[in-house]
Amino acid sequence: MEAILLAAASVRPFLFDVMKLAIWLVLLAAIFIPLERFWALHRQRVARKAIGVDLVYYFLNSMLPAVLLSVPFAVLAWGIHRVVPNPIQTFGANLPAGWRFAAALVVGEFGCYWGHRWMHEIPALWRIHAVHHSAEEIDWLVNTRAHPLDLVITRIAGFIPLYALGLAQPTQNPADPVSIAVILTGTIWQFFIHANVRWRFGWLEFFFATPAFHHWHHTRYDHINRNYATMLPWMDWLFGTYYLPADKWPDRYGISDKMPDDLAGQLLHPLHRDR
Repeated sequence: MEAILLAAASVRPFLFDVMKLAIWLVLLAAIFIPLERFWALHRQRVARKAIGVDLVYYFLNSMLPAVLLSVPFAVLAWGIHRVVPNPIQTFGANLPAGWRFAAALVVGEFGCYWGHRWMHEIPALWRIHAVHHSAEEIDWLVNTRAHPLDLVITRIAGFIPLYALGLAQPTQNPADPVSIAVILTGTIWQFFIHANVRWRFGWLEFFFATPAFHHWHHTRYDHINRNYATMLPWMDWLFGTYYLPADKWPDRYGISDKMPDDLAGQLLHPLHRDR
């Protein structure tokens, strides 16, 4: 009986997390599905191809990366705290909350930009990242289609400069509000930039990522190695990978290689070196 009670106690937090994620999924769907119906860029069904697999990715990638990152983040924070001079970290940690959040977005975007770019330029990492690019129809839920290792690598790349400059303080405050705010902002923004909407925002598109900017990154051939930023497109302009025509949209998405349709096949895809 005691073993059963212990097992039930361990399952309860997991079920609670699943319930919270289900509520968030309903809220996101209530926002994005109507937007994609009224302002659709490409006419496609809500129950598009591979939506079932992407729904599984939504739950998997909302829980598993946090578990996989707990030890690497702790080791990184501990190591950086001992390598980077204390005055640098103190300066970043003592900024007012608003300034620290703004600085964290820029610095984190710098790390994520290069982490994302390396996922394209290093063959072993591309085999992991190709899972995300395999979607042939783009909508808000495609944001969740990613190999868990993809999220682990890009988040580590984004948080290394945050730890180094003291803008995130996990060793002093495990529930650091700036770290949480940066992750939440980035996550919500990525749902937006994947949305199947035809909106354009004029000159603001140079400063903030939009669906028009990110959809070009998902093209099958010409521009898949451009537009790596997730929130700040001028980062691509700075490093020579910016592309955003004023009056054009991509018409084909996906990758030229064959990607398995099932979840297990996609998770094992990085092991197939011949691809």
